Formats: sequence, structure tokens, C-alpha cells
Amino acid sequence: MSADSTMDRIAHGVDLHHGQGRPEAARALFAEVWDEIGGERGDPLHVSVLAHAMADVQDDPREELLWDQRALTATGALTDDRLAEAGVPMPVAALYPSLHLNLADCHRKLGDLDRAREHLELARAGIGALGDDDYGRLIRNGLEQLERQL
Repeated sequence: MSADSTMDRIAHGVDLHHGQGRPEAARALFAEVWDEIGGERGDPLHVSVLAHAMADVQDDPREELLWDQRALTATGALTDDRLAEAGVPMPVAALYPSLHLNLADCHRKLGDLDRAREHLELARAGIGALGDDDYGRLIRNGLEQLERQL
């Protein structure tokens, strides 16, 4: 457990979804945490990470898009110092490629290919902030896959 119980609970929800294949349980936990943090008025780190995770457990691409947009907005209020304080080993700039990748994919699912391409370009423009690590490779691979789909 870290000093930030909210981040711990979000991480547990991510594990429920990705590790245990229980998206409904993750969605319920995320909704509970969302209420506790005050929704969009909460700590931008919590809002960004939680909304990004909540987007992943949506069945409706329109809902997924709304959650990803919330994450993007909250990320705009984040600082590198806040990430460091939370133990996140990257700058805020490294979060944008993933957010734009997800937004591009949402727009693709909704048939808005022009908006999908716009977000794909924004994601590509930010990949220099990614490290040469598993996270960076995951995002780069996702961008390549989405580019092929578009």
C-alpha cells in the first residue's frame, strides 16, 4: 500500500479489470471512488487516472469518450511535481500520448475518422516524452495498430 489510498483503490480496480477479467466489479469500484473524490472537482491526479481507467470499462464508446475527455481535461491541471509526489516516474507530457491514443480509438469506434486521425497525430507528436520502457512500447505499438486500422 502506498501513502495514497485513492491511487491504491484505482490500481485495485485496474487489476479487477485487466488482471481478473471483472470489468463490472472495476466499474462499480471506480464509480464509488469517483463519488468519494468529488468527481471532476477532485485532485487532478486522481481525476485523470480514475477517468482514464473508467473509460476502459465502458461498454458504450460514447461513454468511453466522455471518460477519456475527462481524463484529458484533468491531465491539463497536473504538474510534474504532483506526479513525482505520487511516485509516478514520468513527466505529465508522457501521459498525453496514451490519452490521445484512447481518444483516437473512441472516435474511430464512433465512425468519426477525421477526429480519430487528429488525436492520432496529437499522440504521435507527444511520443518523444515516452521512455524506452514497457509503457512506452505499449503506447507506440497501440499507435501503430490504430494507424493501420485507420
